[in-house]
Amino acid sequence: MIELQTPAYRKAAFALSFGSFLVFCNLYLFQPMLPIFADSFHVTATKANWLLASSTLGLSLSLLPWALLSEKVGRRPVMFSSLLLLPIVGIASWHVEAFWGLVALRGLMGIALAGYAAVAVAYMADEFSPTALVVAVGGYISANSLGGIFGRLFGGVFSDFLGWQGAVMAMAVVTAIGIILVFWLLPAQRRFVSSKTSFLAQAKMIGMHIRSPILWVAMIIGGVNFALFVNIYSVTTFRLLEAPFNLPVGVASAIFVCYLAGTLTSRLSGRWANRYSPVSGMTFGTVVTLLGVLVASVETEIAVIVGLLIVGGGAFFTHSLAYGWVSRRAVSGKATATALYLVHYYVGGSLGGFYLIGCWEYGGWFAVTLGAVSLAAVNLILVQFLGVIEKKAITHNVCL
Repeated sequence: MIELQTPAYRKAAFALSFGSFLVFCNLYLFQPMLPIFADSFHVTATKANWLLASSTLGLSLSLLPWALLSEKVGRRPVMFSSLLLLPIVGIASWHVEAFWGLVALRGLMGIALAGYAAVAVAYMADEFSPTALVVAVGGYISANSLGGIFGRLFGGVFSDFLGWQGAVMAMAVVTAIGIILVFWLLPAQRRFVSSKTSFLAQAKMIGMHIRSPILWVAMIIGGVNFALFVNIYSVTTFRLLEAPFNLPVGVASAIFVCYLAGTLTSRLSGRWANRYSPVSGMTFGTVVTLLGVLVASVETEIAVIVGLLIVGGGAFFTHSLAYGWVSRRAVSGKATATALYLVHYYVGGSLGGFYLIGCWEYGGWFAVTLGAVSLAAVNLILVQFLGVIEKKAITHNVCL
């Protein structure tokens, strides 16, 4: 197996992380431009959110089919098929002028993105040693945050100068060049064994994962965590365009640099998991996220920036631990287990957008703060419940 700190590890880990970077650039390209779309298409903020929600929903609904396919044909072919579709859909989006047509293509983009997102961690689980896997997952999620930062900044800045169509076309070009690098670096799988089970049997395995509380509760934690995290940033973009801030879109999109805090904490999460309890880490991450929400509620630019830094650090720390938990605790069908985690994760992000943006439209930032606090409270309860399940499993020496 690929061991930590070897040349093979560095090459594979970089390729996987850079592919993830490209995926999340494309996923979140539209997020800072939501106010522009609301004005351009004369729709409400909640309706404009469909341009983000359609991609995350398309991604979430496609993760399991891609994962099941990877059990038959291998991880690497699925990942490259996924990446190659990105610039194609991006170029197609450049020609669309109708709002719902653009929503449909963003849904197709989510379907394309899902192939890579569904199986990259399963590739690691197949090829990396357990110690290398934990650290590689942390680095992979760090690349997620970097891709999210770059894609959002790219969209905000390029839309100011070239319009949203120019931003979409430029991203398609960047993605096409990046795919060549990933294809060149990523090693062929050596430990993958094609599944002999039918798709029906694999579907039953999905049901087994859902019936396993020690997996399913962690998946719900990931979904609630993402519902709070990603959408507090979306609402903040709308907030910064209005009084008392009155910032242009390109400047407001700079808030996504706060994701760098998540880049750091997601890497630290692997070390925490190897030394302490992942449950205690998820508790800590959720409390930190809640603190960030409260800080960001203060009506100053510095408070907003500091608050979002804290939110990003806490949310990525929780996500990394929950994601790693599922990949380690699944005794079989790791690709379907990690894909199912991401289904919960992105469905949570999609629904959370309508929840928090709805709070913004009907109650302003005060309502957004209350909505975010309620999500953090739900997650704290779920994390403590997961700890109880884990103790029960250890006591009775069973896998729940």
